[in-house]
Amino acid sequence: MNKKLIKNAKVVNEGKIKTCDVLIVGERIEKISNQITDNQAETFEAEGHFLLPGLIDDQVHFRDPGLTHKATIYSESKAAVAGGITSFMDMPNTIPNTLTQELLEEKYTLAARSSLANYSFFMGINQDNLEEALKTDNENVCGITDDGLYFSNDKGILANYPEYLELLFARTNNLVALHSEDDSIIQNNTLKFREIYGNNIPMDLHPKIRSEEACLTATERVLELAKKYNNRLHLFHISTAAEARLLDNKTPLREKRITAEACVHHLWFTENDYKLLGANIKWNPSIKTQKDKEALLKALIDNNIDIIATDHAPHTREEKSGNYFKAMSGGPLVQHALPALLELYHQEKISLEKIVEKTSHNVAEIYKMIDRGYIREGYFADLVLIDLNNHWQVNSGNILYKCGWSPFEAQTFKSKILKTFVNGHLVYNAGFFEESKKGSRLKFSKIR
Repeated sequence: MNKKLIKNAKVVNEGKIKTCDVLIVGERIEKISNQITDNQAETFEAEGHFLLPGLIDDQVHFRDPGLTHKATIYSESKAAVAGGITSFMDMPNTIPNTLTQELLEEKYTLAARSSLANYSFFMGINQDNLEEALKTDNENVCGITDDGLYFSNDKGILANYPEYLELLFARTNNLVALHSEDDSIIQNNTLKFREIYGNNIPMDLHPKIRSEEACLTATERVLELAKKYNNRLHLFHISTAAEARLLDNKTPLREKRITAEACVHHLWFTENDYKLLGANIKWNPSIKTQKDKEALLKALIDNNIDIIATDHAPHTREEKSGNYFKAMSGGPLVQHALPALLELYHQEKISLEKIVEKTSHNVAEIYKMIDRGYIREGYFADLVLIDLNNHWQVNSGNILYKCGWSPFEAQTFKSKILKTFVNGHLVYNAGFFEESKKGSRLKFSKIR
């Protein structure tokens, strides 16, 4: 049996930091103790560096199949493990859209051959496939979502169709994850600025077009319906202080029927950064004010918002260029999410324990994942070893995304990922990859 022993690590887990040894046997953690000796185990001296549960990213767009000029499951999972992310959940807006159970399983087949991280894929939903979506297996699929999809020819998202949403909520036992912005408000704002600027709307007006009002209106609408049916609703990428105030921080996480996330780019950038970075930070929902950024971080710490994700959505440089209407929304993030969060730790804005809670523990709890998200005996050995004092700069030579760019380019981070273990396999080791083993399909509790 393959054994690995990590010695003298500062283990960050379940609200505590404790120096100890971790013994891995096969894919799982066999023992956690102050002093472990095993002469048959391959030994890794952590030298007092910090050992975290691998991050679980519940919102990525890895573009495979059909959009592989932007990214592939292989390329982006490689970037993810280099960034300490050991599991991901991918969105259905590939080509073809993931709107049948057969197409969904085809994505799992792709990942089994090529993903270096553990994986799950959301089932997509639109106006035509309600019955098909309702067939989704809770134990083998993370959930149902409309993220990145168009509900109808009006190019709306599900949050804008309350009657259809009510049909879904009345019947589903699945976790439903939604992108909440009001299309009519966005369209009206767009027309207003187009009258002034034509096609050349300044990029820093993006948060005025995809505004706080657009987010808040849709989120209020969705929350009302979800509460009516007591659904398992998860709200993707909350971007405003106003939305965060709507969310519950009193109910224990395991009892919450409605959960929510913030994304790394909304915790790092503000509307002031559009002047320098332009379309490189054009996301939907938009990056907004300094006040919103600070409120999102506070909402995470106060437990109004439950987890942190990336919404990793790569496009080529060409696709991110041109005027406001040509430059596509979204950008790559999985390789740099943890270094960015650790920078917030260095700035004393969030603790290591809270980062682990919001990127690992709580994600596993929200999706009711089987044996993941914690450093516990018997759990899968998804682990990341970090050095908090190892400065490095993001540049074109060390960016791993297939698109070849990052909104963090030229940023210096104080912390570096040293090693990443996926199911006990050391897949990333100080810049080198061992790709002989692939990640596994994530499993979930049947009852959501």
